[in-house]
Amino acid sequence: MTTTTSSSRARATALSPHATARAGGLHPAGVFILLAGAFLSIMDFFITNVALPSIDASLHASASSLELVIAGYGVAYATLLVLGGRLGDRYGRRRVFLGALVGFVLASLTCGVAPGVGVLIGARIIQGATAALLIPQVLATFHQVLEGERKSRAVALYGATSGIAAVVGQLVGGLLVSADIAGTSWRPIFLVNVPIGVIVLIVAAHIVPATRSPHPVGIDLPGTVLFAATLTTLLVPLTEGHSLGWPWWTWLLLAAAVVLGATTYVVEKRAEQRGEVPLLPPSLLRLPSMSRGLVMVFAFSIGFGAFMFVFALTIQNGLHADALHGGLAILPMALLFFAGSLFAPRFIGRFGRAALSAGAVVQLAGLVSLVAVLLVKWPHVSLWAMAVPLALAGAGQSMLFAGLFRSVLADVPAHLGGIGSGALITLQQSGLALGVATLGTLYISLAPHGVSHAFAGVEYVHMGIVALLAVGAAALPRFTASAPAATPVVEA
Repeated sequence: MTTTTSSSRARATALSPHATARAGGLHPAGVFILLAGAFLSIMDFFITNVALPSIDASLHASASSLELVIAGYGVAYATLLVLGGRLGDRYGRRRVFLGALVGFVLASLTCGVAPGVGVLIGARIIQGATAALLIPQVLATFHQVLEGERKSRAVALYGATSGIAAVVGQLVGGLLVSADIAGTSWRPIFLVNVPIGVIVLIVAAHIVPATRSPHPVGIDLPGTVLFAATLTTLLVPLTEGHSLGWPWWTWLLLAAAVVLGATTYVVEKRAEQRGEVPLLPPSLLRLPSMSRGLVMVFAFSIGFGAFMFVFALTIQNGLHADALHGGLAILPMALLFFAGSLFAPRFIGRFGRAALSAGAVVQLAGLVSLVAVLLVKWPHVSLWAMAVPLALAGAGQSMLFAGLFRSVLADVPAHLGGIGSGALITLQQSGLALGVATLGTLYISLAPHGVSHAFAGVEYVHMGIVALLAVGAAALPRFTASAPAATPVVEA
């Protein structure tokens, strides 16, 4: 009896909220190992953009199937993200991180050897699901085992990792596709995850501490299933409808999405009334900062997801650039996005909501000039001609991105910060997937009439979204110089 009690106490101490912090916290290499796992997961949403023409040529995929290769990953990621955080809190973050990484590596291997587009889409959905289980464990571990400057630096590195993963994904994807290693074309963009993932798995198993929450929140399986069903019944007809001529079942699914969405709200509201913590708490979503900010984050993400998708297709299918140049084309936007992210907190702290409006105006100027360059110089458009417009767009996006994340959590109580952040990232990922499904479909429908005009048509909608964001920033909560910038966190 005494032995059992001592063992239990030792195990409880090892898993208590601040035990590892007092014992020295996370090994410095552990920070980068966790970030490497997060990097792989975030990068893989964007890595396929420059490979889509090669996938099409190899697997003879339809345009709508190519959209599902990207949107399927995003939907699975969005719907399971909060669940991933809660599983880590309950069963142990290192355990869930390692298990999810194994699943991600196996799914990547399946993507790399997929004999047809159906298998590829299925494996991409599994990739997104395992990424959603993996990502929350990174920040949750940082918040629990690190303190002071080390925690701030680790969280800042996570933000930088998230920002550069998109561009590195397209750059690495372009390089690997262009290299055509052993005639494998696009397949190495997925197979490269296997050796890297195995290394991360082995090292993480030895140096990442085991932690879990002493008071884990419930899983909310009904809310998770209903939300996933809502997104699926919405996105499938939106991606497949145009190419199939909008058969009756697409309209049935759209109607079902409305019903499922309403059902999700009712179920979540009743769960909250029973004292439970649902996936998307209605009372939290009614806070001014959440209700207004989430709408703007969702709109921003729709535009961003669509832009990354259609720009890659325009460069390769329209300008007939190879995959490497397709990846390099986006580099100016990514560099200014990264640089702007470093200065955004200072500008937002000083100028408040005006900084967001200014960022939207700068982004709008970049998009307008980019469309003008493509329409006037088409088809003789060089990468240099697009560099300045893309840089402007990236700089403006960085200000909007940082400000919107900060505003959404402005009214959220500290003890609900993890839940609020989970809802924020869930809506962000949902917006990325919906942008590909809706505006991506618009692009495909317009492409037969001219690729440059198809890109311009999508960007006119994108410009409208950005213009609304510039005006809508005035409805967000006021920022104060002393208010800390919101950082996505996970329940601990």
